[in-house]
Amino acid sequence: QVQLVESGGGLVQPGGSITLSCTESGNIFSQNVIGWYRQAPGKQREKVAVINSSGTTSYVAAVKGRFTISKNAAWNTVYLQMNSLKLEDTAVYYCTHYPPTSQSWGQGTQVTVSS
Repeated sequence: QVQLVESGGGLVQPGGSITLSCTESGNIFSQNVIGWYRQAPGKQREKVAVINSSGTTSYVAAVKGRFTISKNAAWNTVYLQMNSLKLEDTAVYYCTHYPPTSQSWGQGTQVTVSS
């Protein structure tokens, strides 16, 4: 069983920025594709962005142009840079192997957008 670990969440004002990090306990990711998901209060978990070990990325429409998913050269850390944050971006953010398995979900990191 492998769990990914998210960090970097916090409170940010609307229009602000924050960057999340994802690791697999410091080891090289055991899968070639990593995804960021989020779950807002009262809503289902949704995919946000995906990246593979070659750096190819994809985004859902709601975050395209505002969020950037990236990786380091060692393929042991994936980032989610979030700019121009909106109130509706408030959620717990998770990273996971993609496609996700029941074992790959971490604890998540809370991002709260509020003035």
